[in-house]
Amino acid sequence: MKMLSIDGLPKPVSQLIMGSDYFSPEVYELVSNNLDSFTDIGGNTIDTAFIYCGGKSEQAIGMWMEERGNRDQIRVWTKGGHPNQHGPQVNRVAIRAELEISLERLRTDYIDLYALHRDDPDVEVGAILEMLNELVEEGKIRTFGGSNWTWQRLEEANAYAESHGLRGFSFSSPNLSLAKAQEPYWTDCISADDETLSWHKRSGLPIMSWSSQARGFFTGRFTRDDRSNEDLVRVFYNDANWERYDRAAQLADKKGVTTIQIALAYVLNQPFPTAAIIGPQNRSEMESCKDAAAISLTPEEVAWLDLRA
Repeated sequence: MKMLSIDGLPKPVSQLIMGSDYFSPEVYELVSNNLDSFTDIGGNTIDTAFIYCGGKSEQAIGMWMEERGNRDQIRVWTKGGHPNQHGPQVNRVAIRAELEISLERLRTDYIDLYALHRDDPDVEVGAILEMLNELVEEGKIRTFGGSNWTWQRLEEANAYAESHGLRGFSFSSPNLSLAKAQEPYWTDCISADDETLSWHKRSGLPIMSWSSQARGFFTGRFTRDDRSNEDLVRVFYNDANWERYDRAAQLADKKGVTTIQIALAYVLNQPFPTAAIIGPQNRSEMESCKDAAAISLTPEEVAWLDLRA
């Protein structure tokens, strides 16, 4: 599997990242089987968050790493600072408190990749960078990024970091998929638009995409007339995305692969570094993702899929 170098990490992350929003100790056999399958295909990076399954996702990952004795081989990516009933939580007290709990749940003393789950535009980027750099200096996190941050705030933050001798954001995690979101899937979520993609091409900052396969839009289970999935209809159903679906199906047929594999390959063949969070729940789906990651698309094919040609 292809690997991605991230500033601040001594070892690279796999281009496919295992999602864990369904993980919990209650389904530990499923978790362990899927994580074993993930490492079998060459994956080494697991995405989780303080809020996933009320913390049970982190607990299950910690159990698996301890059982397998493979902490040094795994890149743990967790997130904090998600808004709660008290409002935004991008502040020193909340971030530190959540991180300590995450470390305990994960049964580790450091996080490889840490991300702020949301931005708080009312907080100066300088203050945010100061608190994150403190955590790096203390060895609690190795590097950090922003989940659902706009490219403008990332640019502002990294300019501040450069001018003040600080570590900046080393990755961004918006939604990037072949199907374009016409409204946020969840409140305050960011999907990569043309301006965002252009900025990442200029800056070279990696994108680690969530919902990289558009929540199943390209599986073939849905049609233009099937409006049973309200969220999918709300976010992805429009003429342009169905044209992207048709083009992905045409290219898949030409290459002898599946439509959803082409959709995943689109994310992984951008003109800047990318990784994709995946959510397979059995070995067959895992193998499909592995094969998709091996597909090479030309810039012309990527442009054609995205209706740019």
